[in-house]
Amino acid sequence: MKTPVIGMDIAKHVFQLHAVDIATGKVERVKLKRSEIPDFFAKRERSLVAIEACGGAHHWARQLGRLGHEVRLISAHSVRPFVLRNKSDAADARAIWTAAQQPEARFVAIKSEAQQSILALHRIRAQLMKIRIMQSNALRSILYEFGEILSEGYEPFAKEIAPALARTSERLPAMLVDSLREQWARIQALNADIAVLERRLSHALRDSPECQHIAEIPGVGLLTATATVSAIGDPATFRSGREFAAWLGLVPRQTGTGGRIRQLGISKRGNTYLRTLLMHGARAVIARGARTPWLDDLLARRPFNVAVAAVANKLARTIWAVLSRQTRYEAPVHA
Repeated sequence: MKTPVIGMDIAKHVFQLHAVDIATGKVERVKLKRSEIPDFFAKRERSLVAIEACGGAHHWARQLGRLGHEVRLISAHSVRPFVLRNKSDAADARAIWTAAQQPEARFVAIKSEAQQSILALHRIRAQLMKIRIMQSNALRSILYEFGEILSEGYEPFAKEIAPALARTSERLPAMLVDSLREQWARIQALNADIAVLERRLSHALRDSPECQHIAEIPGVGLLTATATVSAIGDPATFRSGREFAAWLGLVPRQTGTGGRIRQLGISKRGNTYLRTLLMHGARAVIARGARTPWLDDLLARRPFNVAVAAVANKLARTIWAVLSRQTRYEAPVHA
């Protein structure tokens, strides 16, 4: 017997469901409060529940999975074409129900609470990094107005700020100097908080064999290893390393007509955070890693940024191969 399909549009308080009875073809539209969802699905026959991948989707996927239902998280890009006319919760639920049954629908692996916890640490760290950069730039620009030129980057900035504050304290009002010192104290506190988060991520790396395996790949460090393993969820979600690289936006966009196809720059679709980490790792490989004939030939033929994108693509494929095969990284041997 075919498994019934339910499209569920989730929200903070009110959920909308859309289903069609297999025997009679009757359309069922149900609106439920958040507290009513567990009881409704506990009494429901085993169904395939489709949810758009968004905030809270992984939580409800785990909850409904424990009740015996098959849950699939579907990409928002796969749902959007099926939203007809005016947008509403009912229209969204119907679109999710329709999109989940399409042969080319894209689904997202359901993440565990541990995986979501690691990604939450990454989000907190990224936010603190942005705040630290803003605070540092503000302090640097104020001192520039008084003739003090400080280097870019946190490490050189941290070495130069104390002498700069000491010099300005001799000629500027005390109220300004005290405020600048307080600003520097806030930046140092932010840096300490970032260090604490990185230590916690280091503990997660030591506890995860998958993270340790991909951390052995040149260009993959603490942040890339922990974020990638948590973001992928199940490597089997992707059929190949190229599909994983496409999910990260590291493959060329294509446009074509009349049988002619042109390749453009990388698509930059998908997970921006992971793509950024891989691009930074690729730059490190080119700058400080062991050169290979393939890389030397690429740098001779193509611009530097194109080579960085190609190395990042190769890193993504290597990561997927290590995770999907559950093996360790083996460096290639060059004659």
